[in-house]
Amino acid sequence: MKLFNNSVLLVIFHVFLTSLNTPALLVAADHSSDNSHSAIDLTNNFEKSALSNNVTVFIYHRFGEDKYPSTNVTIERFAEQLDYLKSNNYNVISLSVLFELLKKGEKLPRKSVVITIDDGYKSVYEKAWPLLKSFGYPFTVFIYSKATDNKHWDYMTWEQIKELQGQGVDFQDHSYAHNRMGTIPDGMDKAHYSKWIRDDLLKSYKLIEKNLGHKPEFLALPYGEYNSTVVEVARDIGYNAVFTQDPGAVSTDTALYSIPREPILGNSWSTMEHFEMVLNRADLPVESIQPDSGLLNNSTPELYSARVLYPQRYDPRSFAIYVSELGWMPTKLDGDILRVENPAELQRRSNRVAIKAREKVTGQTAIRFWLLLKGDTPQPPADTPKF
Repeated sequence: MKLFNNSVLLVIFHVFLTSLNTPALLVAADHSSDNSHSAIDLTNNFEKSALSNNVTVFIYHRFGEDKYPSTNVTIERFAEQLDYLKSNNYNVISLSVLFELLKKGEKLPRKSVVITIDDGYKSVYEKAWPLLKSFGYPFTVFIYSKATDNKHWDYMTWEQIKELQGQGVDFQDHSYAHNRMGTIPDGMDKAHYSKWIRDDLLKSYKLIEKNLGHKPEFLALPYGEYNSTVVEVARDIGYNAVFTQDPGAVSTDTALYSIPREPILGNSWSTMEHFEMVLNRADLPVESIQPDSGLLNNSTPELYSARVLYPQRYDPRSFAIYVSELGWMPTKLDGDILRVENPAELQRRSNRVAIKAREKVTGQTAIRFWLLLKGDTPQPPADTPKF
């Protein structure tokens, strides 16, 4: 699966992400271990503002498939990453454990990660599974069910999926046709658009229930694209959480229907340097973001802004706002509001906005992303085959 339209954008975005890994912004993570799941007192703002337990959710796709470099990780590098987690005493927890902690508002365990894999390529069964099994790590595969049901040669079969499920592997939903759902296809009105999303997700939902004997709880969005309609339909169907491809860490302030994940793929984003960098990032909880995530009402937003929930947690000189096609823009925190006026019309179909700052206590870079989509730009027609 292609996460980006071309390799140039991938390289540009990688340069942006690795720019965060500087001595002034990143220090080594706290290596103490705490597996306590005790509840947080949500009324204690001081305690909560000082809390910085985060979980990193990784996304992988292909393993040991050099002919697909943009979505592949070599099996040697994957083994190195799994060994790094073990050697540095990280807790690899299941997606369901993370979900329950977030749902209950409980404190997240320190130095914890979740491993997810999108699409369900055959290399998961042939190459990734033996390694993951040897480490005893739980993981979740989000199934592109049309490819599996049509017995596409490059994807796991239902029989292989059921074999892994029988050994404890978790399988969840990645939609049926793997369409770009974030913008309305040409020639489709809003009512038909909502039905198009619902029909696709319901078809996959029912296929998984029929073949695996359980209703999927979680949805990973194709291409990581979303808007309020997509999230509303997913919630109505019965998914308990939705996972994006916005980079970033998970905290107790992460919304269940917008959970970020860190892609580990390609020549640059699968390096150990990148792997260690994203492990050392923290969430930066915000609300009242402008523009809101999803479809833009105006391709020239008035400003980019957010209310920072715990401003006392951060060095006030370290705040910055980033937009994919505009780069970093200087900004200052005014009370708990971070804002910058928009200097130009957005041209790309999609952009990500990022807000970052440095935590005073840990020195970690805290960051929060959200996605912006232009609804007036062309996209592939509905039901365009992915393979």
